[in-house]
Amino acid sequence: MQYEDLIFKIPKESPTYREDSAFVIQQITAILDERKAANDNKIIMNTNLRLGFPLENINKIAGPMIEAWAGEVFAGIRDDKNNEYNLINVEAQERLGMADIILQFRKGQSVLTGNVDVKATANDIPNSGKGPNITSFSRIRTAYVKDPDFMFIILSIKHRVYSERNNKTGLVDGIMEVVDYNAYDLKFISDADINYNPALGTGQIQIKDIHYVTYQYRTTWEMCQLLDHKYLHSSRRTFNDFYREAKKNQWIKN
Repeated sequence: MQYEDLIFKIPKESPTYREDSAFVIQQITAILDERKAANDNKIIMNTNLRLGFPLENINKIAGPMIEAWAGEVFAGIRDDKNNEYNLINVEAQERLGMADIILQFRKGQSVLTGNVDVKATANDIPNSGKGPNITSFSRIRTAYVKDPDFMFIILSIKHRVYSERNNKTGLVDGIMEVVDYNAYDLKFISDADINYNPALGTGQIQIKDIHYVTYQYRTTWEMCQLLDHKYLHSSRRTFNDFYREAKKNQWIKN
């Protein structure tokens, strides 16, 4: 048996998926633009250390801090029932969940759900977070079969960290400032920008360089085929490995 012999369950997304994805990304970006314009783009960390946080190590905690900041920003918008972004629900996810935050927007008579994976990178450290793991191969492949309109958004947030003396306490505050951000729909990231790393479980889908991503529009089924191609062309994976995953996760009918 070969890949071509398999009878796949072929997901078919909504005709409006592409414009729905663009709408969600536009709203996410607009919300962050508002926070930046309001100068609410800083995380201030107080300490009793007179010399402040060791800046060479502070980036180790940046990911969870930036993720928490983003969650609070979106939750604050949601709490305004008449917010201009039509954001109606925000749910923080468990640490090992596929997404960090789930956002739901109203668009006309529809409710659009964006599963947002927050990736923090240091603006002042070369190659910081350049090629992050996004999600496991089997997990995202299964998500696209179960829901052809599954929207997985990668939110890349750049930050810089610096110290500033607090005139009230006399101590040094560590400041983590959000300086830039981009949001991408994983399904539309170009072939050349997606890597497959066979390490860890069924392997990890990676972005080669999260700072320079190009778009390539495709259907959900085309995305599934791309993921399969990346998996099967790994030197550490065989067709039998793929067939086992396909049966286990019900991607095929035979």
